[in-house]
Amino acid sequence: MAKWQWKTAVALAALSMTVAAACAAAARTAQTAQTAQTAQTAQTAQTAQTAQTAQTAQTAQTPEAAPGLTGAPIQLALIEGMSGPFANAGAAVERNLRYGVEQVNARGGVKLADGAHPLALVVLDSKGGTEEALTQLRAAADRHIGYILQGNSSAVAAALIGAIEKQNSREPANRELFLNYSADDPALTNANCSFWHFRFDAHAGMRMDALADVIQHDQTVKKVYLLNQDYSFGHDVSRLARSALSAKRPDIAVVGDEFHPIGRVKDFAPYVEKIRASGAHAVITGNWGNDLTLLVKAAREQGLDTKFYTFYGNSLGAPAALGDAGVGRVIAVADWHPNAGGATSDAWYEAFRARFPAAQDDYPVLRMPLMIETLAAAMNRAKSADPTAVARALEGIRFDNGFHPSWMRADDHQLIQPLYVMEMDKVGTRGVRFDNEGSGFGFRTVLALLAERTVPPSVCKMKRP
Repeated sequence: MAKWQWKTAVALAALSMTVAAACAAAARTAQTAQTAQTAQTAQTAQTAQTAQTAQTAQTAQTPEAAPGLTGAPIQLALIEGMSGPFANAGAAVERNLRYGVEQVNARGGVKLADGAHPLALVVLDSKGGTEEALTQLRAAADRHIGYILQGNSSAVAAALIGAIEKQNSREPANRELFLNYSADDPALTNANCSFWHFRFDAHAGMRMDALADVIQHDQTVKKVYLLNQDYSFGHDVSRLARSALSAKRPDIAVVGDEFHPIGRVKDFAPYVEKIRASGAHAVITGNWGNDLTLLVKAAREQGLDTKFYTFYGNSLGAPAALGDAGVGRVIAVADWHPNAGGATSDAWYEAFRARFPAAQDDYPVLRMPLMIETLAAAMNRAKSADPTAVARALEGIRFDNGFHPSWMRADDHQLIQPLYVMEMDKVGTRGVRFDNEGSGFGFRTVLALLAERTVPPSVCKMKRP
């Protein structure tokens, strides 16, 4: 058995919902799945046509990748920007989701009324745009793919929810279920909640509340600059930051509140100069992808002496871009991070790194593979892959991998899970055992919130079929 497979088996031993499978079959499954993954990953950030061609090959290999699974593959359509300015974020999403698919298949797939079925990830490139995402959604419906996975844009997520509502009403025999791993607009599980949408990430309000708990006790911060992407999520972050500061630190002055075009800014130096001129002690930003990496890179190059309270400061490329300038100054919030601590958490992370050893692939997002695991558990519970039956099985489901217990709130389909606020530091310092992407910098926990402490209010009035 390969090294990464053995580590994965150790990391997953505590899963309460593990599907029993023969060890020999699991090993054969994982080994062949790794071969398919190698071919697929090489084409991740190409055009939609190339990505779809690669996925056709991947889907065709699924029965061979899981010889013990006799049922037809259950296809999951990933609709994400695999090309364009956020292609690196799309590639990271695909790795994390494929990792979850591999684990489910390695343990025997999902057990339905007619036998065991493998999962198969179908990658559809939205190029990061709403219209292209809707085009790919129609393509998924034409192929009768019942599960849609997306998250790297709240605007795209909102459009997908609306289209899926219409699709499911128009064609009840060809319904789709939307699994959201990152689109954080609170409205998606509040005023605009849908029976067909489940969010597996903490929404922006939940993340901001956690950050505000830390800012509340940071007396070095007297002035704050808000800088965010100019779309629904960025405006949510700005609004939520003002509300949280007013409630927990009314003495803090907001000295800037600015929005920039998403994915279009190549040089953030002018924004850094505005922040410096404002006298801000801290920046609060929901930026992600290249918009965050380029922002922190500009801050480093210009020696900006402020703290960054971020939603995604631990994300792709950010720690390496900031370097020493980020030590003690970059704070991030996440549902989990590699230095969360505990033997089971460490083993899970080490298994992921063994599976994806390249430094640039060192961006595990726990909620993504756990979303796949939870979906598989719901299918097992329903004994069906019908989206309506699986949606009902997902409501209220609890999942515990041994270090990250969570449950799906039935009222609004918002996952409730632990949250961590963390601070950047050099690897090897107290609390920083693992670094990010081989950068020599990682994050230590400064505030750990149990799932019960992250439960948000909701105004969802859900219409059920």
